[in-house]
Amino acid sequence: MGALHGAERMPVLRFVSVADLIPHEQADQVRTEPLVQRLRTEGVLKNPPVVAPIPGEPRYVVLDGANRVEAARRLGLPHLVVQVVDYEDPRLVVEAWTHVVSGEDPKAFFDAVRGIGGITLEPSERLHARAELARRQALAYLSCPRGEIYLVRAEGDLYRRTALLNLLVDAYKSRFRFYRTATDQLEQILPYYDQVIAVVVFPRYEPAEIIELARNGARLPAGITRHIIPYRALRVFIPLEIMAAPLSLEEKNAWLADWFRRKLAAREIRVYEESVVVFDE
Repeated sequence: MGALHGAERMPVLRFVSVADLIPHEQADQVRTEPLVQRLRTEGVLKNPPVVAPIPGEPRYVVLDGANRVEAARRLGLPHLVVQVVDYEDPRLVVEAWTHVVSGEDPKAFFDAVRGIGGITLEPSERLHARAELARRQALAYLSCPRGEIYLVRAEGDLYRRTALLNLLVDAYKSRFRFYRTATDQLEQILPYYDQVIAVVVFPRYEPAEIIELARNGARLPAGITRHIIPYRALRVFIPLEIMAAPLSLEEKNAWLADWFRRKLAAREIRVYEESVVVFDE
């Protein structure tokens, strides 16, 4: 742990118009309403959404925090504090989450997936499935507890495949329990989750694809893209009162700059170089 210093380590915090924040993924409706209630109760924004400018536009694509942006919209906030990052920063990494689907009825899960028009399941093996996913020859693949692997095949352009990917996730998100994890290795998953039916493994999207989808109004399913942000700003506790205030963006950003200076002067900002595990989120 050390003091935060140097421009390359300083997170860029900014008030922006909520109307200019464009998600690249669906908001999770199950999480959004409790978040709205928590924001009302606590009266502060704890962790700012992370956004990147859309080239040639005044808008920003939301990389992480779609639920917080949706909650801000529902609360009628005109402005929101965000962390602005450079999407071309080589330290910013875009990975993919996997979904661990669990439940008591594997047949119902596979029937639901096979019932999606435009999608077919094809038996495979892990190495081939990974290669097909990397080449975008598969929409996703399923890894099952007994070792079976199924490629999820689909045809079409980026937008058609994105629509089918939403249908795939919709097939299980409300009928089965599912959890996000960063691995497809069953030996690392099965000890922690009960009644696992399948692990759904998704492709890794390029930043240009994410921006193109967002600017054209398409959305990936919630919880697929995983952005690893260098020097992520957390626990800022910005009052909702200032976000809701009838002030201009210039006035609010002046307030934010003064708040940042006071935090630095009080030595309240710290950077953790090591990985951390948080148990109270």
